[in-house]
Amino acid sequence: MIVKDEERFLEGCLNSIKDVVDEIIIVDTGSVDQTKAIARKFGAYIYEFNWEDDFAAARNYGLEQATGDWILWLDADEQLDALDRYKLRDILYMDDLDLVSLHLINYYGTEVNLDESFHIAHTRLFRNHKGIQFENKIHEALNIRDPLPIPMAPIKLYHYGYMNDVAESKNKLERNLRLLENEMKQGSQNPWIPYHIATEYFRDQQYERSFEYVNKAIIQFILQGSTPPSMLYKLKYSVLLGLGSIDGAWPGIQKAVELYPDYVDLHYYKGLILYAKERYAEALESFNYCLELGETNLKHLILKGAGSFQAWYQKGRCQQKLGMLEDAATSYERAASMSLSYKDPVKALQSLRGGGEVAD
Repeated sequence: MIVKDEERFLEGCLNSIKDVVDEIIIVDTGSVDQTKAIARKFGAYIYEFNWEDDFAAARNYGLEQATGDWILWLDADEQLDALDRYKLRDILYMDDLDLVSLHLINYYGTEVNLDESFHIAHTRLFRNHKGIQFENKIHEALNIRDPLPIPMAPIKLYHYGYMNDVAESKNKLERNLRLLENEMKQGSQNPWIPYHIATEYFRDQQYERSFEYVNKAIIQFILQGSTPPSMLYKLKYSVLLGLGSIDGAWPGIQKAVELYPDYVDLHYYKGLILYAKERYAEALESFNYCLELGETNLKHLILKGAGSFQAWYQKGRCQQKLGMLEDAATSYERAASMSLSYKDPVKALQSLRGGGEVAD
């Protein structure tokens, strides 16, 4: 892993892996806190690296130091699940594998809450000495060109870096935008660059700028002869909903759903858009389909709740609008039972029993 001033998270990260790895390689890019002292407690090999605004270069320097047969790459603000981590060794004995994804769980919001998270399969394990390296100066990724699907191990990896206080304390927005915009100025034709700029603006609730860049990314993928990945459409319609641009989102969301019919988040957004257009029966169909799909297809970036408690809540709202009051109450109850922290269905149920209207 590469680190700089990670004393807040590093001990938790290293505690989560210390019993399942043979060596810990730390590439330090200029820490002035207790990061290196914490790493030494775990017997880590620490290498200094002059920071050059290039995450891939720092990662690849770390790869040069690694001697093991397999590489597990992490960030300091990540932790392997306490029980799942012991499955790691079993995977390494599978001779037919060079790449393995883990179940990455990205927390967001103000506190650690599984109901406020995004889930995706992310390639974090790969066989060493196979020419696999990192590329991209920011939002570095492995240089994998094989179109075959990468198997996902049943191992959860928790990421805390997108939580509000963490992102703000590290000034991630300013740093990331500076690096990404430098890539754009240097003539990069990588469509992931405008996508990542769009995500930064989205997190900062600058929706109009986000919309501008996610559209650029989608167009670049199309011009390069590729189908834009599903998460670009997820971001696009998240932005349009954030802007309240319902007319701008319809009928485009339908085309996105046709491209990715197995993506629960797109069906969820379709339901929200139809509800806003007062097409409650059609919205109800969308939320029912969300519940059929569930949240297990981690080749897509999945919002926790889109195929469970949030879909049940939105289903209840549709039913209440359609006069199906008993069914609405049941849906609100199902939503509330699935998430103790999600208060909307509890409030809706109380309002329904008190004769109130659906809260918009």
